[in-house]
Amino acid sequence: MPAAVIGGTGIYSLEGVEVDAKQVENQYGIAQIYVGKGEHEDIIFLTRHGTDHSTPPHKINYRANIRAMKDLGVQRILSTYAVGSISADYPVSELAVLRDFLDFTHGRNFTFFDQIDESVGHVEMSQPFCSVMSECMLQLGAKHDVKVHDGATYVATNGPRFESPAEIRMYHQLGGHVVGMTCCPEVYLAAELGMSFAAVALPINLAAGLEEKITLVGGNISQVRSNMVSLMLDVLRQTTDTQCVPPVLL
Repeated sequence: MPAAVIGGTGIYSLEGVEVDAKQVENQYGIAQIYVGKGEHEDIIFLTRHGTDHSTPPHKINYRANIRAMKDLGVQRILSTYAVGSISADYPVSELAVLRDFLDFTHGRNFTFFDQIDESVGHVEMSQPFCSVMSECMLQLGAKHDVKVHDGATYVATNGPRFESPAEIRMYHQLGGHVVGMTCCPEVYLAAELGMSFAAVALPINLAAGLEEKITLVGGNISQVRSNMVSLMLDVLRQTTDTQCVPPVLL
């Protein structure tokens, strides 16, 4: 079965992976999917904002995207997010493996369960991110010359505006470590369709109030992104569908 990579800001292709573009239509809309060729034919790629970064976070058709990957046979998804760092434990330009989330989004189509079908209408979220792929990222980070930190809680905000300093202080008090706009509803939509989902965040700035004004990181960020993609592809090669157990439907 193929595995999928979802690319966030700055990830508009998979370096070294040849792909064919494919439009996949389902009851939720049309998803632009890229299917790997040759030695990478087991890789599905989606760049959530589009290759020209034209789709803002609140306008992404999350249900169409996740349903399309399921229809193509995907059982495992490894996703990446560009984020702001709330905590000194997750420095800018170093990777953070996600383990939990706080969802402050609103107004999105956030579930496939519009009715209870055969007594299934809920998904269990005690462990929202796949531990097998997460542990593999931690083990392989040094091989790909990136620093990888564990245990991050992602705060999902609606966007497209950035957060206020007061909001960031609140998120920090609630246990948030990094903040972004797209992890929710992706993580639990995948769970509803029985797919294992893991994610890595790349802090590209300090969140509001932690510096005088938000400044996006420059310097070697392109190399960090390249190394991160290499790491993600390696993780998908080193893990299998049967190793990864998706959340339970209730």
